[in-house]
Amino acid sequence: MKTDKKLEEIRAIIAHHKRWDLIFLVTGILALMIAVLTFVALFSHMLVDGAPRLTWSFFTSFPSRHAESAGILSAWVGTTLVMIVTALSAVPLGIGAGVYLEEYAPKNLFTEIIEINVTNLAGVPSIIYGLLALGLFVHQLSLGHSILAAGLALALLILPIVILATREAIRSIPISIREGSYALGATKWQTVSDHILPYSAPGILTGVIIGLARAIGETAPIITIGALTFIAFLPPSPVQEEFPYLSFEWLMAPFTVMPIQMFNWVSRPEEEFQFNAAAAGLVLVVMTLAMNGLAIYLRYRMRKKIKW
Repeated sequence: MKTDKKLEEIRAIIAHHKRWDLIFLVTGILALMIAVLTFVALFSHMLVDGAPRLTWSFFTSFPSRHAESAGILSAWVGTTLVMIVTALSAVPLGIGAGVYLEEYAPKNLFTEIIEINVTNLAGVPSIIYGLLALGLFVHQLSLGHSILAAGLALALLILPIVILATREAIRSIPISIREGSYALGATKWQTVSDHILPYSAPGILTGVIIGLARAIGETAPIITIGALTFIAFLPPSPVQEEFPYLSFEWLMAPFTVMPIQMFNWVSRPEEEFQFNAAAAGLVLVVMTLAMNGLAIYLRYRMRKKIKW
C-alpha cells in the first residue's frame, strides 16, 4: 500500500511539472508569434507603401523638395562610410579587450570594477554616447560634424556589446582545450590564437553583427553630433586614380544617414514623402536582415570546420 501511495505521489509530481512545461511552451509560442506578427505587419505596411518607390533613380538621386524626384544616394553612401569607420574602430578594440579581460587580466578588484562598468555601459541610452561624442570628438578633438566623429560615436555605442559577446564566446570553450594545449607545450598566446579564438569565432561574429545592426539604425548619437538633414552632394571618394590610390579626405566630410533622411521625410506633411520614408525604411530593414543573414551563414560555415 505504501509503495502504491508513493508511486501515486511521484506520478502527481510528474504530471504537475508536465502541466507547467506545457504552460511555459504555450506562453513562449504566444510571445514568439506576437513578436513575429508585429514585425510582419510593420514590414508589410512598409512594403506596400514603399515598394513602388524602389526604383533605380531612388538609389541614385539626391534628396529633393519634390517627393517624386527625391532619392537616398547621399543617405546610403553616408551610412556605408559611417559603418566602415564604426566597424574598423569597434571590432578590433572590442575583441582585443574581451580576450584580455577573459584570458590575461588578473582577477582583482580593479578588474571586477572594469567588468561591472562594461556590463553597465551596454545598457546606457544611446543619447548619452551622442553627448559624449559631441564633447570629446567634435569639440575637444576638433573633428567637427564629420563621418569620422559619427563612426567613433557609434563605435563607443557598440563597444560594450562586442566585448561582452567576445567574453561569452570565450567562456563557452571547454577548459579541456586549454589544458590540452598547455600539456603539449603551447604558450599562452599560442593557445589563444590557435585554439581559443578559432573555436569562439562564431559567437564573436554573432555579437559583432548584432552590434553593427544596432548601430546602423541609431539616430540619437548622429543627430547629437550634428549630422545634416538635407545634403545634395557626396563625400570625396576613398579611392583615387593616382598613387597612393587611397584618400582619407572623406573622413572629415559632412554627411547624412538613412535614419535621419527618414526622419526628415516623415516630418513633412505631404503624403508622397511618407512613401519615400517607407521605401527608405524598407531598404534599412533589408540591410539589417542581410547583415544578420551573413552572420548566420558565416557562423554555420565556421562551426562546420571546427573539430572538437
